[in-house]
Amino acid sequence: MNTATIDRLGALPLQQKSAPMIDPFGRAITYLRVSVTDRCDFRCTYCMAEHMTFLPKKDLLTLEELHRLCSAFIAKGVRKLRLTGGEPLVRKNIMFLVRELGKEIEAGRLDELTLTTNGSQLAKHAAELSDCGVKRINVSLDTLDPAKFHQITRWGDLAKVMEGIDAAQAAGLKIKINAVALKGFNDAEIPDLMRWAHGRGMDLTLIETMPMGEIEEDRTDHYMPLSEMRRQLEKSFTFSDIPYRTGGPARYLEVAETGGRLGLITPMTHNFCESCNRVRLTCTGTLYMCLGQNDAADLRTALRASEDDAYLSQVIDEAIGRKPKGHDFIIDRDHNRPAVARHMSVTGG
Repeated sequence: MNTATIDRLGALPLQQKSAPMIDPFGRAITYLRVSVTDRCDFRCTYCMAEHMTFLPKKDLLTLEELHRLCSAFIAKGVRKLRLTGGEPLVRKNIMFLVRELGKEIEAGRLDELTLTTNGSQLAKHAAELSDCGVKRINVSLDTLDPAKFHQITRWGDLAKVMEGIDAAQAAGLKIKINAVALKGFNDAEIPDLMRWAHGRGMDLTLIETMPMGEIEEDRTDHYMPLSEMRRQLEKSFTFSDIPYRTGGPARYLEVAETGGRLGLITPMTHNFCESCNRVRLTCTGTLYMCLGQNDAADLRTALRASEDDAYLSQVIDEAIGRKPKGHDFIIDRDHNRPAVARHMSVTGG
């Protein structure tokens, strides 16, 4: 349909004029991760510099603009949407966006709305998240030792996170614990962390640290291949590979001794690019087609160019057409610079 026809008939609903998003390698893009803020109330050592320079608030999209962008992606075939940060729950009035996206679930246009959080604000928001249609969340937690927790987060209070987990479970939210495996820091604690999570009915997913953004420490000092972590755990636990998936990159194992699930996210030792169904939107309207590449598309300009979404849809299609086959993450002494300069908090993981 040409522009003249659209003008004559009036702007068609985006659902009617958008084809599903298929990248150059035949992968359907059905999962959008949205970083609603680059700010966080923690300063985790593997994620951020201690003295971060955050974006000026004037550069951020409004929550209404973020909702419009999310709606455009939903109309183009996204069925799962995850809110991330920084810490998403520190964004002022964030529940407005959660409520609006919850309506997409009610209408059947979205299968799942989730978020990844450090847990610090969960006690305040858990009940409302559940009311808005959020069924499960990820909580980032690397250690159960209060002193070590404060050490790695710099500003975090473990008791506050535990209070948030209690509130989330009381509200009926399913929780998956995400832990970055760090050699010499928490690797010896992983068995206890797994028993604790499974004992509370929560999955545990281990993640390899990724070379993103300049930080004060050398990532090679703490890089722990999950292949090695698995070998260590198999001395005490019996694992079975299972086909369980949540739509993300984790591969899951069932743990005979606990009855729980252990997920492994291995961007370094066994990347998951062949099945990647994800793109990432930042709080400034930048779309990254790959977490580990620098190519990006400016959706903010397209969004603000017109109240009609036809041009925005075109820009999204062009971006999906540039989605690469995979990332090029390397961590070793010869590649001591981050693979990409932006910090994880900018893209939301």
